[in-house]
Amino acid sequence: MIRVLFLLLVAGLAACTGVSLGVQTSAPDVPQEEAVTMAFTLTSSAFAEGSSIPARYTCQGEDISPPLAWQGAPDETQSFALIMDDPDAPGRTWVHWVVYNLPPNVHALPEGIAADAALPGEAVHGRNSWGRNDYGGPCPPSGTHRYFFKLYALDSTLDLPPGAGKEEVLRAMEGHIVAQAQLMGTYRK
Repeated sequence: MIRVLFLLLVAGLAACTGVSLGVQTSAPDVPQEEAVTMAFTLTSSAFAEGSSIPARYTCQGEDISPPLAWQGAPDETQSFALIMDDPDAPGRTWVHWVVYNLPPNVHALPEGIAADAALPGEAVHGRNSWGRNDYGGPCPPSGTHRYFFKLYALDSTLDLPPGAGKEEVLRAMEGHIVAQAQLMGTYRK
C-alpha cells in the first residue's frame, strides 16, 4: 500500500514539474511541443491597465498623447488603426483620437504626437469629436471617466483620406480586423 502511494506521489510530482518518467503518451511521430501564440497586447509606459492617466496627457496638463506600445500582432497584419474614446461622456461616446494606416512593422507610438507630425509610413490622423485631426486628451466635465485605447490589426490598409471620423474608419475596417488589443485608463478632474 505504501509503495502504491509512493508511486502515485512520484507520478503526481513528475506531472506537476514536467519531469518525464519515460512513459510515452502519444505516437512517436506526433510533436510534443505546441506553438505558443503570443497575445496581441497594447500597453503604455505612462499608465497601467485600469489606472489613472497622468494629468500630463489631459486637458489639465500638456494635453499630449501618451506613449503606446504593442506586440503579438498576427502575421497577416498589413496595417494598424487606433481609436481612443470615452463612453462615459454625457450624451454620446466622445472620440479623442483616431489614427489609421500605421505600417505593420511599427509597434509603438512615442509620447506627444502633434497634429502636424509626420506619422510612420502612410499613417494619418482621423477626426476627433472636437473636429480636429489630432489627439485631444481626457477632459471629463465631472466624475471619473474611462478612456479606451483600441488598437486594431488589419489585413489591409484603409482607402480613406486623412481626417476620416471614427464611424468611417470602423466601416472601412469591417471584414478586415484580424486582432484587437485594448488599454483602458481613467481620469477625474
